[in-house]
Amino acid sequence: MEHTIKSKKEPLIHITKRDAMPLWKAILIRVIAVVIALAVSALLVMVLTKKNPGQVFTAMFNGSFQTPRKILNMLQDVAMLLCISLAVTPAFKMKFWNIGAEGQVLMGALASATLMYKLGNTGIPNGVLIPLMFIGSILMGMIWAIIPAIFKAVWNTNETLFTLMMNYVAMQIIQICIATWATSGSGVMGVINSMNEAGWLPQIFGTKYLLNIIFVALLTVFVFIYLKFSKHGYEIAVVGESENTARYIGINVKKVILRTMALSGALCGFAGFLLVSGASHTITKELAGGMGFTAIMVSWLAKFNPAIMVGTSFLLVFLDKGASSIAMECRLSESIGEIITGIIIFFIIGCEFFIRYKINFRSSNKEVAK
Repeated sequence: MEHTIKSKKEPLIHITKRDAMPLWKAILIRVIAVVIALAVSALLVMVLTKKNPGQVFTAMFNGSFQTPRKILNMLQDVAMLLCISLAVTPAFKMKFWNIGAEGQVLMGALASATLMYKLGNTGIPNGVLIPLMFIGSILMGMIWAIIPAIFKAVWNTNETLFTLMMNYVAMQIIQICIATWATSGSGVMGVINSMNEAGWLPQIFGTKYLLNIIFVALLTVFVFIYLKFSKHGYEIAVVGESENTARYIGINVKKVILRTMALSGALCGFAGFLLVSGASHTITKELAGGMGFTAIMVSWLAKFNPAIMVGTSFLLVFLDKGASSIAMECRLSESIGEIITGIIIFFIIGCEFFIRYKINFRSSNKEVAK
């Protein structure tokens, strides 16, 4: 006797995780996503503004590359965003969601600004003052990061909320310091030591920001090697995959959490040092400009790979400057530039789905058993 057994009806579409995709194919998918995003943006510009899309995209390009000064400013912004992204990456790879980079950067910047303000007119040479600012910034950023790490390691508190709240504490501390220092009552701290430039990083070849860019380039190499080839980098990856597995093979999870957050905070403090000593030479609660939050996107898009972060940092800074340039050159609302930026980022994030997952359609064949 033959029994025909029909297979259970499968859904029309089901999604499965892909094996590792070849690098060239992943890059191709991302390029296609950007091209489609530009096409959608061009169509939207024509419908909403009646402007020539070429004019709008030219204005976006000019926002970063029109003059040597704009190029240098753009590279400085890329360097600072990349620096903060590198700082949060070790913690994120460990699945410690450090949302407090903004506060850690600000506290590092406050340490530099305090030393610059208090010691700048005492006759101390820059060869001594700048290293003191560097050490103070790193220590302050480290302390600000270790506090939530201790609570997480010992009492398993929610690190996301803890680090987020510490951002606002850092902002208020800076406001108190500015109110104390700015005796004019304006609540604004002017440029510190503008007369003698005490505590300012020197210019190289007469070019501002160049030293910042070099430091961050070297830091990128360091973080890449640290995460990929060092024992500490291996332990971070294991803890991120499974804390139980890490304990089973003899890794001290609490020690790894504290050490990794100390590194993350130190790098954020270093970013604060560069912002004060190498760029703005002052302190405000908006000094980080939201880069502590943007860095999360940079790190995630690059899959915690410092080499790829260079490209993602450049892309986000380019789009941000391009949005402002569109508003100025084309006499359009800045919202148009932000819409274009949002569309491009949406497509870039969306294409990650097709890189990680595969869409399978239901087969029409039926299993027949006898």
